Amino acid sequence: MTDDDVTVPPDVPSTANTEREIVYYMAIERIPGVGSTLAKRLIAHCGSAEAVFREKKAILQRIPGIGTMLSQEVAGQQVLKRAEEEYAFLEKHGYRVLCYTDDHYPFRLQHCEDGPVVLFVNGTPDFNQAKVLSIVGTRNATVYGMNWCDGLLAQMAENGHSPVIVSGLAYGIDVCAHRAALRHRLPTIAVMATGLDRIYPPSHAATARKIIEEGGAWVTDFFSKTIPDRTNFLRRNRIIAGLSDATLVVESGAKGGALLTANLALSYNREVLALPGRVTDDYSRGCNQLIRNNKAGLVETLSDLEYILGWERGQPAKGKQLALFTPLTVEEQHIVDNLKNKTAKTIDALHYETRMPVASLSAILFSLEMKGLIRTLPGKQYVLI
Repeated sequence: MTDDDVTVPPDVPSTANTEREIVYYMAIERIPGVGSTLAKRLIAHCGSAEAVFREKKAILQRIPGIGTMLSQEVAGQQVLKRAEEEYAFLEKHGYRVLCYTDDHYPFRLQHCEDGPVVLFVNGTPDFNQAKVLSIVGTRNATVYGMNWCDGLLAQMAENGHSPVIVSGLAYGIDVCAHRAALRHRLPTIAVMATGLDRIYPPSHAATARKIIEEGGAWVTDFFSKTIPDRTNFLRRNRIIAGLSDATLVVESGAKGGALLTANLALSYNREVLALPGRVTDDYSRGCNQLIRNNKAGLVETLSDLEYILGWERGQPAKGKQLALFTPLTVEEQHIVDNLKNKTAKTIDALHYETRMPVASLSAILFSLEMKGLIRTLPGKQYVLI
């Protein structure tokens, strides 16, 4: 056997050739030095993901962007075993794998050159709905930003809009957007910087579970056992920007992940929108900068967003809002009564005043937030709406 020969890998155990091909798709981005763009180039050149691993090194070296070192990595095929293990994990838990050539792969993401080769999905969302909006912002969200975000989504629901709300499940504006979507019965998708085996941050696990219960989804292109490193968050931002027609930046400092997501959206020829703020507010500097540089449309009201995106109002949503007088349990009513003076309180203060166990208190507070009766403020304080 010459150096240019390559051992044909054994068939991946499966019940159908399509399953075997999925494993090859999963493996290709795991090759060190091969990202989404180069992986697609390899597949296009060789004719299929499986053919990439069967190709001779001499042929691989001639593909633009590969070279001698990468051709050795491809020919080595060590990544196939890890892909097989991951496929077994996904199948065991009933998660879906969408390859970028599949009919059900999000068509907006399909148009992004660096969109992931495979997307792992928990849930059954409608990725291709007519209206999809990404909402991003600082992790240090202010009351101004969170109230505005919640109010905007409430107005959407009231005016007959039902867009899919995409965000990253992170602290601040991200989780505020998810929770507002759940509160106002809008579908929402969480794009994760880990595999589907882990919720990060763990404190947002209840919100993540509620997203699935309400017909939303978690999506990622990371394998299980992935550590939530900083670079993972930057990489997942391309999915947030690519899944939607527009990215709305609610609050952002002069630097940060929200601005990177906005720039990715611009590179995909998508709309970018931003909420303006006072020039003295640190977490409005990024939004004001986007608007000043003509990178983002200024959005103060739902009408601004409708005009920029060409959304037409439908009939007011019926039966989507929670009832004004939602029946409360005894424990929930106790918390509501405790917060009636409108003073924000921490969970420790509520624990002391109500004598409820902290674990039970956390679940009750989440339930009240989903019912639209309380709101979380910075510093994990709670206040009655």
